[in-house]
Amino acid sequence: MRQDFRWFLPIPTRWMDQDPYGHVNNVEYYSYFDTVVNRHLIEHAGLDPARTAEVGLVVETQCQFMKEITFPQTINAGIRVIKLGNSSVTYQIGLFRDEEEDPAALGRFVHVYVDRGTRETVRVPDRVRDALAGLVV
Repeated sequence: MRQDFRWFLPIPTRWMDQDPYGHVNNVEYYSYFDTVVNRHLIEHAGLDPARTAEVGLVVETQCQFMKEITFPQTINAGIRVIKLGNSSVTYQIGLFRDEEEDPAALGRFVHVYVDRGTRETVRVPDRVRDALAGLVV
């Protein structure tokens, strides 16, 4: 299933990511989702988190856990866009342990674009659309 994702970011797990049960705590998965999506936007869509006029706010997340992730492992976080709407983007994220082909977790992450100052909904900017074009499935 790794081949279903279009862009990857390796993310090493940290000692502090693990909980007393010996695996990465569920809340950390959402941090990995945020990291891979925003890193892609910074590198490919010109996102400046402190200054860009239009920003994507997270309005929905979901995670399906299939395998435990532990420390020390490298997560290969893959993304693809499953819906590119007028004002929103729906991503699917696959978290893969090291070089495994099947995901340890699958996530859903929805951004709605708003004007930074007014928080009014806006159209997904063209620079973002262009950056996401190769991720759409």
